[in-house]
Amino acid sequence: QVHLVESGGGLVQAGGSLRLSCSASGRTFSTYPMAWFRQAPGKEREFVATITGSGTNTYYADSVKGRFTISRDDAKSTVYLQMNSLKPEDTAVYYCAAYRWRYLSGLAYYTDLGSYNYWGQGTQVTVSS
Repeated sequence: QVHLVESGGGLVQAGGSLRLSCSASGRTFSTYPMAWFRQAPGKEREFVATITGSGTNTYYADSVKGRFTISRDDAKSTVYLQMNSLKPEDTAVYYCAAYRWRYLSGLAYYTDLGSYNYWGQGTQVTVSS
């Protein structure tokens, strides 16, 4: 069993920054890819970013590329999402997720909610215009 707890959400003005954290426990954290998803009101949950177990490779949704950075600190069993140049359309509940398998497959897999078997409770991010 894996337990994920997100933190760091809040209210920020457009153009501002936030850093989300996701603390993990219950499984060898460093061997599994991790990801962030988000869900805006009335919309489906969507992929934001993922990072491999080694931390060597990262992948992003086009909508956040160049503004968001995913990283991990295995010593702290924590994954981060640094969000810069925030826009009102970034407003959503942000979820941390743990990948089912040890090695990341292609885009069709790492953007698919079904490829992740553990989820946090989410943290709200609100960007005002």
